Amino acid sequence: MALGRTRAGYRGVNYWPGFVDALSTLLLVFIFLLSVFMLTQYFLSQEITGKENVLARLSVQIKQLSEILALERANTSSLEDQIATLRASLRSATTERDRLRGAGGTGTDAKALAAELESERALNERQVSQLALLNQQIAALRRQIAAIEEALEASEKRNKESRTKITDLGQRLNVALAQRVQELQRYRSEFFGRLREILGNRPEIRIVGDRFVFQSEVFFDRGSAALRPEARPELDKLASALLDLEGKIPKDLAWVLRIDGHTDTRPIATAQFPTNWELSSARAISVVQYLIGGGVKPIRLVAAGFGEFQPIEAGATEEAFRRNRRIELKLTER
Repeated sequence: MALGRTRAGYRGVNYWPGFVDALSTLLLVFIFLLSVFMLTQYFLSQEITGKENVLARLSVQIKQLSEILALERANTSSLEDQIATLRASLRSATTERDRLRGAGGTGTDAKALAAELESERALNERQVSQLALLNQQIAALRRQIAAIEEALEASEKRNKESRTKITDLGQRLNVALAQRVQELQRYRSEFFGRLREILGNRPEIRIVGDRFVFQSEVFFDRGSAALRPEARPELDKLASALLDLEGKIPKDLAWVLRIDGHTDTRPIATAQFPTNWELSSARAISVVQYLIGGGVKPIRLVAAGFGEFQPIEAGATEEAFRRNRRIELKLTER
């Protein structure tokens, strides 16, 4: 039995897999933070795109209004020229009337001249009315352009404020995530220290990186997922440590204990376990079910099976097979 092995037969701790696991954890945290940053950038780009579309529409409206204004100004200038011409004609007619009166012109000529003057005066008044109406329209267009420019300035200001808020939110989120990771690492160290204390310094139970590793023989017989009677006291100690840890970790820190099952590379191919996937998963589930029976909340536990695909020691020796058949505990975020 694996429990009966002496320290003289233990080949020592391989720290390299722990180093790899630590790097993997840092990489996962970095990927998560990068995903949050990319998501934030996506929402920011969507908001900016919407603002740019609004600005583009407003710019088109301003261009159209400017063209209308230019056209109205041209019409106004033309009307002013016409009025100036009419006024000149009116003055000329008035001068001619006065001349005829002074020269003793006939009554027929005077009446014709009066009629012409009245017609010129009526036309002049209509032109003046049209000019006044055009001036009112131009003033209204100017007010509309001013309102659009004010709306553009307000939109640009809101856009700048939104960018500042999103940047600040991203920075605060990064700080909060880093604090959570550090806090969980502190509780993980405390938990593993407590396990080491209650389980003793045994070669078949060791810490590798951020994982607590049990050789499968501590819990299971070869090719079986049924817990051995000798495993129950060890799991009772594990459940007690978890219950104690649960009372210490803040309720707003989402954590789980992941139970990972691993096998060696030799295929099993039995009726109950067609592949090592089924065997490793069934072993992880057996441990989880026992811990739940010991009072640990199911929400704090995860069972995962890795089969033979995550070895910690290369080679096809019995020692390599033994070390790769294992149950790993990892305290991590949910």
